[in-house]
Amino acid sequence: MINGSHVIIYSANPDADRAFLRDALGLPHVDAGGGWLIFGLPPSEIAVHPSEGPTWDSGVRHQFSMMCDSLTETVRDLKAKGVEILGEPKEERWGIFVTLNLPGNCHVILYQPKHEVAAGM
Repeated sequence: MINGSHVIIYSANPDADRAFLRDALGLPHVDAGGGWLIFGLPPSEIAVHPSEGPTWDSGVRHQFSMMCDSLTETVRDLKAKGVEILGEPKEERWGIFVTLNLPGNCHVILYQPKHEVAAGM
């Protein structure tokens, strides 16, 4: 039985991105040794989207997105902590979203879903 998931973000500056996840997002964490922090996430869900051909050699990568109840409030709180938000919020049929730029120049999507959420079911 699957009892969890593990997301990996590759970063040019992992220490800064770990500090971002710890301090700006306030995610709970454990130290796996030597300052290697592993972060707890809220309940999650997984979706499968179509792709043109195999993804392992096409340049297509998996995507990590975070959800929130109120994009306006969450963006306001993150900006107050110095988080870089790339561009203005964009609206799609599935939700309204922004892109966060982590200190290691990793981009993560933050969105307020319009769809029913499976997380925590």
